[in-house]
Amino acid sequence: MAPAVAKLEEAAALLSPAAPTTRYVSNKDGQVVMDGAEVVSRLVGQVANPVRWDLCMETFHDLGATALIEVCPGGTLTGIAKRALQGVATVALKTPDDLDAARTLVAEHAAV
Repeated sequence: MAPAVAKLEEAAALLSPAAPTTRYVSNKDGQVVMDGAEVVSRLVGQVANPVRWDLCMETFHDLGATALIEVCPGGTLTGIAKRALQGVATVALKTPDDLDAARTLVAEHAAV
């Protein structure tokens, strides 16, 4: 995947990303990133680097997360989270049929 990083960097250079409106937890190191350019930079870099889901889950725990929605089709990360973050509700979006469950989860856990 390393060759793809250079192409993505070229494309990303054309962007003017805004700051996220919600906390973005980076797969690079589990840190919260609130600068739009840094989010894009980290996403580009993650294409050819390991995902640190362990550090992400630590951050989710520290932030008091009550629910997680996995948008990757595999469901692997929610499976790990179910074991590591007991009591945190999860939904894996594997097919469009899972959208209703995700909407329900958001409605039940949205901050007021």
